[in-house]
Amino acid sequence: MSIEQTLRTRLSPKLRLLYGKRAESCLEAVLQRVEAARPNMPPPREPLWDERDVVLITYGDQVRGEGESPLASLGRALAEMELDRVISTVHLLPFFPYSSDDGFSVIDFRRVDPALGDWDDVHNLGKRYSLMFDLVLNHVSREGRWFDDYRAGREPWKRFFIEVDPAADTSNVTRPRSLPLLTPVETSRGRRHVWTTFSDDQIDLNYAEPAVLIEMIDILFLYLSQGARIVRLDAIAYLWKRLGTPCIHLPETHAVVKILRDVVELVAPGAILLTETNVPHEENVSYFGDGDEARMVYQFSLAPLLLDAILTGDARLLADWLAASEPTPPGTTTLNFTASHDGIGVRPLEGLMPSDRFERLLAAVERRGGRVSTKRNPNGDDSPYELNLTYFSAMDEPDAANDAKRESIQIGRFLAGQAIMLSLRGIPAVYFHSLVATPNDEAGVARTGRARSINRRKYQADELRDILSRADAPPARVLTAYRHMLAVRRGQPAFHPEADQRLLPTDSPTTMALLRTSLDGRQRILVAANLGGSSETIDVQRRFSLQPIRDLLSDDPRSPTAGPIRLEPHRVAWFEVENPI
Repeated sequence: MSIEQTLRTRLSPKLRLLYGKRAESCLEAVLQRVEAARPNMPPPREPLWDERDVVLITYGDQVRGEGESPLASLGRALAEMELDRVISTVHLLPFFPYSSDDGFSVIDFRRVDPALGDWDDVHNLGKRYSLMFDLVLNHVSREGRWFDDYRAGREPWKRFFIEVDPAADTSNVTRPRSLPLLTPVETSRGRRHVWTTFSDDQIDLNYAEPAVLIEMIDILFLYLSQGARIVRLDAIAYLWKRLGTPCIHLPETHAVVKILRDVVELVAPGAILLTETNVPHEENVSYFGDGDEARMVYQFSLAPLLLDAILTGDARLLADWLAASEPTPPGTTTLNFTASHDGIGVRPLEGLMPSDRFERLLAAVERRGGRVSTKRNPNGDDSPYELNLTYFSAMDEPDAANDAKRESIQIGRFLAGQAIMLSLRGIPAVYFHSLVATPNDEAGVARTGRARSINRRKYQADELRDILSRADAPPARVLTAYRHMLAVRRGQPAFHPEADQRLLPTDSPTTMALLRTSLDGRQRILVAANLGGSSETIDVQRRFSLQPIRDLLSDDPRSPTAGPIRLEPHRVAWFEVENPI
């Protein structure tokens, strides 16, 4: 069957669900885009992923140097930090012209922001790393040409946005923000109220208009042709709107994801669609569909559960969640992370954490200088939505006896959490600030008035070099240890994203153990963690019938001695073991 025939077969029922009688003309337009895009696509990457895959999350202007574009400075900084040896993929957060939200209110999807560089700079990064781009497909900037044309009443843009009578009942709509859902704007046809899920500068697109979907497919193909191996579908859960419903996870939204998967598989085999859905776990993994939607979803519950486990010294909720997590459908995986440009979402804790423990977590975050951002509920009340602080500051211990002890605990906690994240089934993603132990950026919050700025600090190149030159300070200590973990990890087949993972019972609530087994069964790694403040022992021979051969993370080449293994506070070990359970 030809590509055209395959697409007709796959897309026709989905487009009919979305567009009814207009489905056929939409299909023809999509086929035209596919035919035009195919000659410009890079060759497929094989395999789809393996244990060497690690994603670095960073802004294009994360590092600025003299006499070169920020994108060039970023590439230089990554090389100086020797990250090109341990990072496979760079997630460039939106690098397009924008008007707000640090890039997520896009003015022009097809241009690189001249303040960052140009497409050649992006391609140069792509010579050393695979690349991940954001497709910010839920909304656009009110300063962009599309919205100007909408206000002027020009075709087809006058149908690109969602007009709602302000008297309409929108109480059922799921809100990720404590801001108005509708924003009044002046148009050539008088005042209109348009749908704005995230802010009055981020105007939601109307996917009930086929031209919007066609335009976004065209932009998706552009990103793939420019070297994107992974495309992140930003805020995808809110894509389709239908009054009277929650307007989240609607069947039409899932149909759009399936359509995007269909066209990507046939135009750019090996490219990966990643859905960004900061929602409870079961809702999040629904974007795998039946293995026919996203190839990858974020593991959103991990970050808050891990934070809670480390701050309380009680690993049971985290271990229970990991034990209950099912393997993803064949040919799919998760993206595991503790920190990103956004805060730590807490909706993914729904159903996983008792309310009193959740309140203690919020208090612990505020005590460490963090903020708690809220969302608007249907009854008009606000409730916690995300925690805003850096993951390194989240590991602080204000009650430590002295500064040296406080620093030791903070670094130990932080690296223990990162070691657990790196050891889990899926692909790890590391935020730039996690590599260099960035503390809360209070100055950034004061400058912007936004809580998320606390975790979005930018560096001058000389400033960063100076910070990392202090070998005994937390940034250099964390970077050195993190690089070591990444270098070790990439050589272990048992850490393949799809390798088997089993939680093992331990005798203490502060400890956790899991066993990873390579796809061919030839390597097994026991991940043993002590998240408490006192030393613990795990008798792996008695409890699990496992004989450790060596501790992969230790500098001591000697084999572990027989008998119980002693783990110091906030210690994670990766033991290669001789025999399975």
